[in-house]
Amino acid sequence: MPDKNSTLRVADVVAATLHAHGVRHAFGMPGGEVVTLLDGLGLAGIAFHLARHETAAAIMAAGASAMTDNPELLVTTVGPGLANAVNGIADAAQERIPLIVLSGIVDRPTRARYTHQVIDHGALLRPLVKASFEIEPESASSTVARAIAIATAEPKGPVHLDLSPSVAAAAAPRTAIVLPPVLLAPAVASKDVSVGLLAEKIRKAERPLIIAGFEAARGGAGDGLQRLAESIGAPVITTYKAKGVIPEDHPLCLGGAGLSPLADRILLDLAGKADLVLLIGYDPIEMRLGWLDFVSDQSILVDIGMAAPSHGMHHAGTRIAAAPAAFLEGLNPCLESRGSWPGGEPASVRAYLLRLFSTRKSWGPHAIVNQLNAAAGPDSVVAVDSGAHRILLSQKWVAKWPLTLLQSAGFCTMNAALPLAIGARTADPARRVFAVMGDGGLEMGIGELATVRDLGLPLTIVVFQDRSLALIELKQAGAGLRTAGVKLGETDFATIARGFGGHGVSVENPDELRDELEAAGIRQNFTLIACKFDVTDYDGAF
Repeated sequence: MPDKNSTLRVADVVAATLHAHGVRHAFGMPGGEVVTLLDGLGLAGIAFHLARHETAAAIMAAGASAMTDNPELLVTTVGPGLANAVNGIADAAQERIPLIVLSGIVDRPTRARYTHQVIDHGALLRPLVKASFEIEPESASSTVARAIAIATAEPKGPVHLDLSPSVAAAAAPRTAIVLPPVLLAPAVASKDVSVGLLAEKIRKAERPLIIAGFEAARGGAGDGLQRLAESIGAPVITTYKAKGVIPEDHPLCLGGAGLSPLADRILLDLAGKADLVLLIGYDPIEMRLGWLDFVSDQSILVDIGMAAPSHGMHHAGTRIAAAPAAFLEGLNPCLESRGSWPGGEPASVRAYLLRLFSTRKSWGPHAIVNQLNAAAGPDSVVAVDSGAHRILLSQKWVAKWPLTLLQSAGFCTMNAALPLAIGARTADPARRVFAVMGDGGLEMGIGELATVRDLGLPLTIVVFQDRSLALIELKQAGAGLRTAGVKLGETDFATIARGFGGHGVSVENPDELRDELEAAGIRQNFTLIACKFDVTDYDGAF
């Protein structure tokens, strides 16, 4: 905030309100309409990080939010600046990210006459954001606080704010900054009727199954979920974004589901044998069509979560509108430890999945994932991009903690891993952060290597270089079609990385990769490791 002798501007009020509600990082590309806002952000203690593209900036904010558990900020200029961000804002909508989008807009007195770069921001974003407002001097703090409240309500998502240059620079009325409320989340009592009803359902079930989603992972439900699973002998399937909500080396954990036909075939078969399915913080936006009405008797589905269903993927017979962590805290004391699944099917499924995705040869995508998993360990953060490598990695990866594997799993946009990694490392500089990408995804947003350089981030970037849009090529082959529009030339990523000020190297065997991953962990600048293999190494992989 400006000192007490300075004139308080609307931009200062906006920035102070954002800061009071936990926003600490802003990402974007500035324009003339937002220069006063940027000044206000800096004075309020919100760092602005320059990106090379607005969609990447939006996803950087998502990566930061994953680390801070707070809303974070995207700043764009008028017209083309906001239009450039549409894909990133759509990603925030489908990934349930509380993104605050703050765009400059032409001043109101000239807006009806002036046409240069003028588009209807609210109309552009209407399908993507939970709400859109224009900030006015008299209600600036209230409007920002309202936007944050909407963005952080389940299901979380983006909210858009317009701020014109003249309003940003105008003297602010002397009104108080709207502070966040004291949030009280009452515990769910074990004697609650809903707890008793579910406990009785569980006692009657012989083959209970848990499917956990992102709300459970983000909401700290892991300990209660693991206790529940162990108490009733229920195997646990997670969505990709919920990986690690229960340690994936736990014998009851069956890993992630959603995009692998091989994994889904065996997991859906198991789900079909269950007589009770507990959906804990589960959002099927991450799942493929095979999970549509995935059990024949939907009365056995119990949906536990704060977000009201906005889909038709299934229709649970029972819905419990409660935060998963709080509800499990009330439920677990009501349950007695017992066995389930007398036929031992979950253990057989776990063993089968481990064999299914085991490493088949000394070099290729499976071996690369193995080396990455070993180098990352349990505490690093790994962001993975869309493509064939993401499906394989999400099935093979052994996550020990939630929110350590970041990805675009609902929207599945390409070129998400590097921005996610940038945002994560910026928000949590003590963590080692990896970005795992295909060559097509990196080429889509390679300019963000300059952002990595300028922010001084020692990221480890691993490129699966198969010279193809491999997932689409596999789909073409599976449909019996000719290969078309998917082959890529061989880019010298190592040289490009060095040109951006990083360390770049190409590797073609596991020993080289292991050594380079180890060296990257102590390097002060970023490292890019291009792992070369043939696209046919994916055949039958997932």
